[in-house]
Amino acid sequence: MSEAVKSSVAVFGLGGTIAMTQTPDGGVAPALSAPELLAAVPGLSDVGAGVRAVDFRQKPGASLSFGDLFELVTAINDALAGGCAGVVVTQGTDTIEEVAYALDLLLSTDAPVVVTGAMRNPTMAGADGPANILAAVTVALSRDARGLGCLVAMNDQIHAARWVQKTHTGSTAAFASPGHGPLGEVVEGHVRIPVGLRHRSPALRPDPAREVRVGVATIVLGDDGGLIETIGAHVDGLVVAAFGVGHVPAAVVPVLAGLAGRIPVVLASRIGAGPVHDSTYGFPGSERDLLARGLINAGYLDPLKARILLYLLVASGADRARIRDTFAAAGGLRPAAERIA
Repeated sequence: MSEAVKSSVAVFGLGGTIAMTQTPDGGVAPALSAPELLAAVPGLSDVGAGVRAVDFRQKPGASLSFGDLFELVTAINDALAGGCAGVVVTQGTDTIEEVAYALDLLLSTDAPVVVTGAMRNPTMAGADGPANILAAVTVALSRDARGLGCLVAMNDQIHAARWVQKTHTGSTAAFASPGHGPLGEVVEGHVRIPVGLRHRSPALRPDPAREVRVGVATIVLGDDGGLIETIGAHVDGLVVAAFGVGHVPAAVVPVLAGLAGRIPVVLASRIGAGPVHDSTYGFPGSERDLLARGLINAGYLDPLKARILLYLLVASGADRARIRDTFAAAGGLRPAAERIA
């Protein structure tokens, strides 16, 4: 059984499906406050600790911004400094995987910070929001969850922010960690985390006032690089979601090579599981070819996570060497010095 911390947890409400109600014109939109969300959770009073609701934003997940996240980080740090043992963030599931990873990179605390949401809004039969909030609060109060960075609790599973992905548009079991699996789960009200992370994500300190634009370009059949070249002219960094283990059509190579000489270009895979390779294939447009031309290997990070990391690094003023080293660590790659020649 997990040992609970007898203290309090702060629940920050950001809006999203979990807080939506019917609108007069049809459909649903965020409306419920954080206190209203907590009042609808059966068994919350039995967790053995105080729970404090904080109304922070009232937005769909798709409308959250980096500005919102920078302010949220400040508010979370204030709550923890004020004595909270852990934090829960409720938000729209559209951007949970990105928000959670951004918090993972921006918060250096060992206190559990748990992000959750709902796939079914409160007007639907079987709405999952209350159960997800209860699970998230339980995780946030568990000593077993300390030191793991930001976590995502959905459908009673506990995921590392670094690996979690939304894998279905409507299922309550939409969240998974392809290639890695969840770290643990909530069973009968107890937190069980049998899997740990070897390394925490790097802690970054971006300048919130710095204007940064980082794009993601997905490689597709017959790609000639024209759209990528257009995107590259308007961004400070680019993530390439490549075929397979890191491949692009030969016609795209000169475009990416040119961009890599001007801005950081990260090579990720559009597959969603498994790492970008670095030494298997040798044809024009292969991972060996692209990395030799200055692209940066994303390792196991999927394109969305790679974009979050690159954005925060650029906003931190990181140079090319630091960006490459940080991706090697965050993406699960061994340092170059440790590789066998």
